[in-house]
Amino acid sequence: MTFSQHLLKLRKERGLKQTELAPFIGISWRAYQTYERGEREPQMSTLIALADFYSLSLDELVCRDWPKKPEE
Repeated sequence: MTFSQHLLKLRKERGLKQTELAPFIGISWRAYQTYERGEREPQMSTLIALADFYSLSLDELVCRDWPKKPEE
């Protein structure tokens, strides 16, 4: 799953509109929309706000598996 797909999934699971979510993280809904579309990547401060909003680590938010599992 890509980061943009994950953002969309997280928001929809909580039944939120982009216009409802954006103020919680301190950005415009149009800026948020570009993240869900995969047109732009958010700044670190926005990533932190999103992770806090969803109660996720940054790794979980950006779909990063860490630590890497040893290859077999």
